Amino acid sequence: MTNQDIRAALRAHTLPLRTEDDLDAVLEHMDRADLVLMGEASHGTRDFYQLRANLSRRLVVERGFDAIAVEADWPDALQVSRFVQLGGGDQTADQALSGFERFPQWMWRNDEVVDLLYWMRLHNQQERDPVRRIGFFGIDLYSLHKSMQAVVRYLEKADPKAALRARERYSCIDHISMDPQRYGYATVLGLRPDCEEEMVRQLSELTAQAQRHMVESGGSVPDELFYAQQNARVARNAESYYRAMFGRRDESWNLRDTHMADTLDALRAHLSARKGSTAKLIVWAHNSHLGDARATEMGWGGQINLGQLMRERHGADEVYLLGFSTYDGTVTAASEWDAPAELKRVQPALPGSIEALLHGLSMQEPLDMARYLLPIRGRPEVSQALSARWLERAIGVVYRPDTERVSHYFHADVARQFDGVIHVDRSMAIKPLEASPHWNDQEEVPETYPSGL
Repeated sequence: MTNQDIRAALRAHTLPLRTEDDLDAVLEHMDRADLVLMGEASHGTRDFYQLRANLSRRLVVERGFDAIAVEADWPDALQVSRFVQLGGGDQTADQALSGFERFPQWMWRNDEVVDLLYWMRLHNQQERDPVRRIGFFGIDLYSLHKSMQAVVRYLEKADPKAALRARERYSCIDHISMDPQRYGYATVLGLRPDCEEEMVRQLSELTAQAQRHMVESGGSVPDELFYAQQNARVARNAESYYRAMFGRRDESWNLRDTHMADTLDALRAHLSARKGSTAKLIVWAHNSHLGDARATEMGWGGQINLGQLMRERHGADEVYLLGFSTYDGTVTAASEWDAPAELKRVQPALPGSIEALLHGLSMQEPLDMARYLLPIRGRPEVSQALSARWLERAIGVVYRPDTERVSHYFHADVARQFDGVIHVDRSMAIKPLEASPHWNDQEEVPETYPSGL
């Protein structure tokens, strides 16, 4: 098929997203999926946050979803969850987000997330039953030091003797846990022994305690014990991750995404036990984590990811993978790791990319396609039209336009990667709560497309 033929086939199925009511079509296409994974083509695009937030609100209110799980560290997100669930000591969303101290802060410390958290808190204030209050949880594993500290703090209150054992185990790594990459490097070179055994022992002890609760209290584990157990799981997997960083890249990637999948399953099981029925979860993560890796260049090279694991574990009908794309605009990103956030111009997508193809649909008459859903699941005509392998762009927290083809593009079979894709033809950068001097919005692209969804 020529590109013109492909666009004609796709155009018959596209669903414009001009107003809030147009999101009905997205929810309808999700059908009855209990695990809805929403992506992003970059970590710094306002439109993606807005659309995910609006869809998440609808899923909570209309379909009874129980929590939002995000590509963030467990202890930082748990502070946020306590705030939206009317607990903890934070009085404002800004305070609740204060745990997000490490790079890249703007992923969660931004205006769109603040608005979402106030909505979640207001929603929970109207819910009398605490079990029905929606939460906000992290599924990532970078928080080695914070998670160890959280385990010890919990045990100091719940079981002081167990806290002493935890301190002893974690002392193996505690003095270097603030710089876990240095720990990983030293162990790989044989300059020091690893602490894997101690991490496993601590997780095993908390898991055994949780299992006793399951037997003694009819299948329920207290929230605080579950949170501590999860922090112990983070510490155990983070220790492995930082050692794997200095080996094959696939090993560390696969460990991280397996941790995300295991965390999601553990969270779902815990929430299901609390409410007495199957919990429904929304996930926010980058396209690279939740688009099925088996349909991408990374997967063909040996990587697995969260979206693939969820489909394999729960079946394609129960899981909905929603990708996002954009053609050009602006994005918040750094020029290198740990560098300041900058407002960067997104280059027009390369010819031969899925983004360029979807841009072509936006340019066709009538010009009502600034944002639209391209449904894939259950649409054989769409799958057939997309059957080729396309270039696909992925912008993370670092964006290098000067080496964009090498740094940010890979090949993918989009029809197998996602169940649907939302395309925002010209997207706008997320605004950090703390905008550095490098983030200058004076030259931002004019907002000519609707963004109020």
